[in-house]
Amino acid sequence: MASPIAVVLLSGGLDSATTAAIAVAEGFDVAALTLRYGQRHGAELEAAARVAEALGIARRLVLDVDLRPIGGSALTADIAVPKDRPADTLGGDIPSTYVPARNTIFLSLALAWAEVLGARDIFIGANAVDYSGYPDCRPEYLHAFERLAQLATRAGSEGGRFTIHAPLLALSKAGIIARGSELGLDYGTTVSCYDPDTAGAACGRCDACQLRRRGFEESGIADPTRYRS
Repeated sequence: MASPIAVVLLSGGLDSATTAAIAVAEGFDVAALTLRYGQRHGAELEAAARVAEALGIARRLVLDVDLRPIGGSALTADIAVPKDRPADTLGGDIPSTYVPARNTIFLSLALAWAEVLGARDIFIGANAVDYSGYPDCRPEYLHAFERLAQLATRAGSEGGRFTIHAPLLALSKAGIIARGSELGLDYGTTVSCYDPDTAGAACGRCDACQLRRRGFEESGIADPTRYRS
């Protein structure tokens, strides 16, 4: 019997890589979707390819959806990436790295591909514990999108049911790293930094780098990240 297909949003970061590893471990035939959305660096796209190869994911789609003309984010416009923010403030507000409606756009594209592939499962690496304050990472949002998927598709109207999986939702960053390590995931292949250099080395100062570094420290697992000196 063939394994069920699941579309996994794979950005190349720590969370999405762990999510992909979990989907593979759960027996899904993973179709990895990566978005080139005008983000300020290509390092995470290269990381997504490395992660897919390491996990044995053969079915992979990279889509171009340029969000730069919309702007409004430090990741897609000429806005400085916030750095050196106090650790106790992370997640307390919506930072400038929030990309307007990004997860809605990404999940919609994942839903479209899932419908074509005959898949009814979509995985996203959203996290509501150690996250940077993004409203589209909340469980309420994911439940709402799951309901939308039933109403907005031919498959849903014909009785099919889509499930949005967010296996990291209630995990701390340390918990995510521990889970991925249990599955043999090499985090050295991933890129989380919002502002890496041209060689892909992490800045070590943005919100993503701070959360990642703290996660490795709290998990007791060696941090393989290449930081700029």
